Amino acid sequence: MSAQERRLKLFAHDQRLWEEGLRFAGLDEAGRGPLAGSVVAACVVMDPRRPMMPYIDDSKKLSEPRREQVYERIMQEAVFVGIGEASAQEIDRYNILEATRLAMCRAAKDAPVQLFYIDALREVGLMGEERPMIKGDALCYAIAAASIVAKVTRDREMRVLEENFPGYGFARHKGYGTAAHYEALRRLGPCPVHRRSFLKGFLGP
Repeated sequence: MSAQERRLKLFAHDQRLWEEGLRFAGLDEAGRGPLAGSVVAACVVMDPRRPMMPYIDDSKKLSEPRREQVYERIMQEAVFVGIGEASAQEIDRYNILEATRLAMCRAAKDAPVQLFYIDALREVGLMGEERPMIKGDALCYAIAAASIVAKVTRDREMRVLEENFPGYGFARHKGYGTAAHYEALRRLGPCPVHRRSFLKGFLGP
């Protein structure tokens, strides 16, 4: 299946649901795996009665410049965009799964719908019906849009953290556990945006 065929399939999925009278948001997150930074969730309501936006896709399938471009258009044209975060400290306090649920609840708080298609996660605690979809960012247009918003938002934040905490390479690896990141941790030790619960083995008891 070509990229364009995949994107048309995403759009057709949401079109069909809207034709059935369903009004819903897509929810996705970015940053569950990194050693540093927040986990960021986005809640997006798209209207598939409008023309399909080009390049709406699973964020991992898009280059960084393309994601930035599509993000700007989503922010301009979506019916609703909500963004929520849970900090490194909240991740350490609650665990990454509960922190992700918290970020999603924050993102969806003011959504003008009561039906949510969510990428994989169950029992989030939203104010409405939740429908989890495994690999939802590859199946649902609204979830794909949310994946782009969450990823771009988090990447931008990591570039700011690079300025605030130089030496770790946050702008390059976005907080993930690369060899360069671990080398920086050995030199500098953790900073306030590192997830201590993710570094237990590295830091020792």
